[in-house]
Amino acid sequence: MKMWFLISHLVTVCFIFCLAEDGKGYGPVFEEQPIYTIYPEESTDGQVSMNCRARAIPFPTYKWKLNDWDIDLTKDRYSMVGGRLLINNPEKSKDAGKYVCIASNIFGTVRSAEATLSFGYLDTFPPEERYEVKVREGVGAVLLCQPPYHYPGSKVYPADIKVKFKDTFALLGQNVTLECFALGNPVPEIRWNKSLEPMPSTAEISMSGAVLKILNIQFEDEGIYECEAENYKGKDKHQARVYVQAYPEWVEHINDTERDIGSDLDWPCVATGKPTPGIRWLKNGVSFRRGELRIQSLTVEDAGMYQCIAENKHGIIYANAELKVVASPPNFELNPMKKKFLAAKGGRVIIECKPKAAPKAKFSWSKGTELLVNGSRISIWDDGSLEIVNITNLDQGSYTCFAENNRGKANSTGTLEITEATKITLAPTNVDVTVGENATMQCIASYDTTLDLTFIWSLNGYMIDFEKEHDHYERSVMIKNNGEMLIKNVQLQHAGRYTCTAQTIVDNSSASADLVVRGPPGPPGGLRIEEIKDTSVTLTWSRGTDNHSPISKYTIQSKTFLSEEWKDAKTDPPNIEGNMETAKVIDLIPWMEYEFRIIAMNTLGTGEPSMPSQRIRTEGAAPNVAPSDVGGGGGSNRELTITWMPLSREYHFGKNFGYIVAFKPFGEKEWRRVTVTNPDIGRYVHKDDSLPPSTKFQVKVKAFNNKGDGPFSLVAIIYSAQDAPSEKPRNVNVKILSSSEISVSWEHVFEQSVEGYQIRYWTVHDKEAAAQRVLVSNQDYSTKLENLKPSTRYHVDVSAYNSAGYGPPSAAVDIITRKAPPSQRPRIISTVRSGSRYIITWDHVTPMSNESAVQGYKVLYRPDGQHEGTLYSTGTHSIELPVPRDGEYIVEVRAHSEGGDGEVAQIKISGAAGVSPGLLGLLLPAIGVLAYLEF
Repeated sequence: MKMWFLISHLVTVCFIFCLAEDGKGYGPVFEEQPIYTIYPEESTDGQVSMNCRARAIPFPTYKWKLNDWDIDLTKDRYSMVGGRLLINNPEKSKDAGKYVCIASNIFGTVRSAEATLSFGYLDTFPPEERYEVKVREGVGAVLLCQPPYHYPGSKVYPADIKVKFKDTFALLGQNVTLECFALGNPVPEIRWNKSLEPMPSTAEISMSGAVLKILNIQFEDEGIYECEAENYKGKDKHQARVYVQAYPEWVEHINDTERDIGSDLDWPCVATGKPTPGIRWLKNGVSFRRGELRIQSLTVEDAGMYQCIAENKHGIIYANAELKVVASPPNFELNPMKKKFLAAKGGRVIIECKPKAAPKAKFSWSKGTELLVNGSRISIWDDGSLEIVNITNLDQGSYTCFAENNRGKANSTGTLEITEATKITLAPTNVDVTVGENATMQCIASYDTTLDLTFIWSLNGYMIDFEKEHDHYERSVMIKNNGEMLIKNVQLQHAGRYTCTAQTIVDNSSASADLVVRGPPGPPGGLRIEEIKDTSVTLTWSRGTDNHSPISKYTIQSKTFLSEEWKDAKTDPPNIEGNMETAKVIDLIPWMEYEFRIIAMNTLGTGEPSMPSQRIRTEGAAPNVAPSDVGGGGGSNRELTITWMPLSREYHFGKNFGYIVAFKPFGEKEWRRVTVTNPDIGRYVHKDDSLPPSTKFQVKVKAFNNKGDGPFSLVAIIYSAQDAPSEKPRNVNVKILSSSEISVSWEHVFEQSVEGYQIRYWTVHDKEAAAQRVLVSNQDYSTKLENLKPSTRYHVDVSAYNSAGYGPPSAAVDIITRKAPPSQRPRIISTVRSGSRYIITWDHVTPMSNESAVQGYKVLYRPDGQHEGTLYSTGTHSIELPVPRDGEYIVEVRAHSEGGDGEVAQIKISGAAGVSPGLLGLLLPAIGVLAYLEF
């Protein structure tokens, strides 16, 4: 035997050596490996295969492992075709797990990648009716659809844009809608942008991201727009151009015009629009010219009605005007010279001469009899005005303007009088104050006392209105030549150059001074965000005005969508000195939208904040918070329900957020894991037909996103769903109480899992599925059923239940409810007071054939306005009741039967003073009638 072993071993070694020597032999190399496989639980195939194929010389042998245990391929449940493993009639409890294919030959062994075989299922939708959704016509609506329990989750695939907007033409001011709808799983995120330009300020994006609306579109909104759809499997893009055009619109149009004969006419007519409108002219309704209209040396024949027309493919607009060409000799009737002119010594005066004349007149001037010519102090303008500068007393006198054209001549005369000049004699001086203090600006002037003097103050060239701004400005002195001004409660906006102007109708004089206001700094400017990371950003800014007190420090504030409140941000360095213009904001939340602003401070206070920065989103990061309140248990039969508190948005830290749920039977080593991709769901139900009831499980949950996984929660202990009760309630007893009420009792079911009891009842004409149901706790052994129909046969049964479902019902008990109580109410025929008591009498109530017989009467005696009182029973048709001590009482009378109480009759009585017996006898019939009417 030993010799045979040595010989066979040598042959084998020689065979291997020979194969290796000639280069033909080699070890297994996988050409196909097993892959993740899902077998539907409802499948009728009855077979699932796991593929495995390797090339090798010599041909390899195969074996398979399930969860690191060798599969016994001799069992009928398994068969092999090459390396392919066939599992017949697969069962979740036996076959679910991780499979490995092992291929071997004489050169060695290789092991495939692990492949999981899972069993998929899809429950039916819950039977409950969904809530209806009501919307107004033209308004969008969202219909939610929560899928039934299933495994696995959806198959994923990349974003794919299916609805694409096309090149779009829009008119100026219109609203434009672009739609970009994408398929994909997970649902793709859709982003919009405008190529090479920022998005329009009026752009609105729908909540789903699929629709972009540009409201009141403008020319600058024209361009190429792009939508990008992306999920973690991939992205898709689409571009198209939006063109903005417009109707013609006047920029400048013609108006009625009068021109002198012989003059030139340049008549502007300008329109905007897109495409650019063409311009054409009509004269007296006849086509005249195109483009600009210019006429040189006008004649009378050029007069007429003109129309300027602007048009493009979107529309046409008209402008109408009349051109008058006039000819006349000079005439001062409509515009004579002033009779008197005033001018100040050392000043300047312009004497206008504007007669009506066509063509334009030529002008000359005289003082008295002296003809004036242009010189260093005197100038005659082209429009006929006479200018005199450096005025002295010698310039006082009578001045005449002469006008002449080819149609005639005319003249007009006025007198020039000289006044004393206005001068600032005490000018304002520079003032330096702190915010909140008062400041005084002085200003005194000399002037010609025959004239009125007015003081005008301005700040940086803008006149101060003392009436509107009386809270801060007032004139502090009421002397005529003193214009002193008080500035109260000075603020930063009051700083600047103040100018005092002393003015008469003839001349004026001005002087200026600066008001320096020291206060808190102004807002920083140029805020920019750089180096955006997951928990930090770097901000840079430019210094604002220090308002004459050095900036000592800055504070950075941030705001998210979680709150409208600005909060101080944590920074590096913690203290931002006043000479800094950059800082890092730290401890931010990943994948969160932020806005920032900066506030400067100095020794005089805190300044106004800067304008908010643009909104940015920090980079994503793996979650660092575990879900809380992990627990669960209960549910339907053969289920394991796991629950947790979903993490709020600020803890998502990235896109594609979801949860990984891990669970295992208590004491086992291997954890099973499932993925829940809906971030708002805090519940997962695992269904397994082989799952024993009330099995102890360990569960834990962690969050994940596109950046990675977060930490697991603490391990929680839960139990799988228990079995529904198996025992029927015994000794079910039904007692008929009335025509509409019965009492049901039973013996307790001695199963610990019982949570309560279900009582069903239905008529013989109804199907069992339409039975009415009443649930009671496991502490109850009886209950009352109400609102039943009279004289009706009912079936009643009782069953125990728990979270897993309902147990078997007891045998049904048949009962017939009693006849209905009498429907006729008692007729009260008399109410008689006898001393301290009332005697009330009524007619007997006769029941109908389908009503219960009258067994007696019930009388309720109660104070008016209250529901409770004293209840009496009587077998007669009358009753004595005590007279009320005070107030009014109600007496209610009703018939009583085995079917219950009948309809009520009532009267009202009081404790008022009685009447004499004789008079009472006369009033009794009336009292009876009144009582009857009252009830």
